[in-house]
Amino acid sequence: MSMENPNLLSMLCILSLFFAFVLSDSHFEGFDADADDDDFEDTSIDPTSLRSPPSQSLTTPTPDPDPPASDLPKSALTTTTTTTFDFWDDDEFEGIPIEHPPPSAADPKSPDNSSDSASPQNPQIPNPNPKTPRSFTVEILCGSFLIMFAINYFTGKRENENIALSWAAQFAAKDSIFEKNFSLLGIGDGGDDTPLLLKEGQTTFKFYASGRRYCQGLLATLELKSRHDLIARIYNMIVPTRDEISFEVYMNDDAMDHVVFALAKKKAAKAMHKDVRDLQRFANVLSPPTSKKWVADDLAVISESKEVAADLITDAVIDQVFGDKAFEKFGKGLISLHFSDQHSGMHKKVLLFKFVLPSAKNMADMTRLVALVPYYIDLIGKYKLSSQARSKTETARQKVAQEAQKELRNAQQEAMQRRKAERKKMMEEAEAKLSAEAIRKKEAKERARQMKKAMPRMKMARGA
Repeated sequence: MSMENPNLLSMLCILSLFFAFVLSDSHFEGFDADADDDDFEDTSIDPTSLRSPPSQSLTTPTPDPDPPASDLPKSALTTTTTTTFDFWDDDEFEGIPIEHPPPSAADPKSPDNSSDSASPQNPQIPNPNPKTPRSFTVEILCGSFLIMFAINYFTGKRENENIALSWAAQFAAKDSIFEKNFSLLGIGDGGDDTPLLLKEGQTTFKFYASGRRYCQGLLATLELKSRHDLIARIYNMIVPTRDEISFEVYMNDDAMDHVVFALAKKKAAKAMHKDVRDLQRFANVLSPPTSKKWVADDLAVISESKEVAADLITDAVIDQVFGDKAFEKFGKGLISLHFSDQHSGMHKKVLLFKFVLPSAKNMADMTRLVALVPYYIDLIGKYKLSSQARSKTETARQKVAQEAQKELRNAQQEAMQRRKAERKKMMEEAEAKLSAEAIRKKEAKERARQMKKAMPRMKMARGA
């Protein structure tokens, strides 16, 4: 046993030295124990981070608190100081985003600082897009104009109707001028419910009367201002217009002699003599006589002869309307009188009266002017020219008739020449569209016709 114990002790010593050597070599770098390898994997490299790149977020995650340095081995302390990207292979992990450090609070280029600088708290930088209050000026003006237009329409319409009804009540009602001189007033059968006025528009009213000797009927037309139109009302303030009434009396063919006569203010008379055809052909502007009462100086007379003018401008008319004193008071509403047996309209023998229409409250001011209508119907219906004046008027009318026939023939010849020119033009256009062969055939046919026409005609006699 004593020999075996020393050998056993020597073997134990050798084994202990071997283990001691192995244990001392395991502390070198790269030859740590298994426990150290596990710690390295847990603390330095996360296997999941190698499989997928870390995701970026808007907020920086707060790191976990570090464990105390006394609990960690020395190798772990050295490895945790490096980031996980130090162990990545650039060729193996491509496309992994780079983490950028969060912007500092003092960086003026950061979006947070730019938003703070543009905030209203900083009074030095104005807001580039300030919110201005919306203006409704255009809408208010348009709405106000529409309201004013509507109000003016109804008030103007009512005002025109009042003027027309006032005239009818003054001159076409019971015991009025037209009711005493005509048997039928208004449109219809003449009953009590027959309307006196016919409204053809907001500014036009018409009145008809018939049933009187010497004439077929009378038509009165009231032409009023466009009071219902706001724009026209404003225009009338700048360019004044007036309400007018015109009377057309259609005389019977056998009740009116050769009469062409007109009376108006001097300026209007010159325009009538220049523009109205029958006045231009038959009548002339007369100078006032010295030995007889005559019309006011503001008026001018156009007549075919002095005899007609003297017979139609009676002393009663001068005293009542057309004299100097009467015209200032009662004749200011006169526009024109025009009597003609050569009128160019549908009716040849017509009496035309045109007056200014007063306001509804002053309608009685034109009573004497309206009374001229029945007065001249009777005067013209009874009037007969002298033989000498009649011969002159007949000669003038024959001359005018010949001129009219000559003008008609000239117009017919011009129309015929116009038709020939149009026909010739159509034939030339048709020939231009023909082909060369058709033109050659047509020329040959025309040449043969001309040759046949030029040959002498031969008569053959039969033998006995």
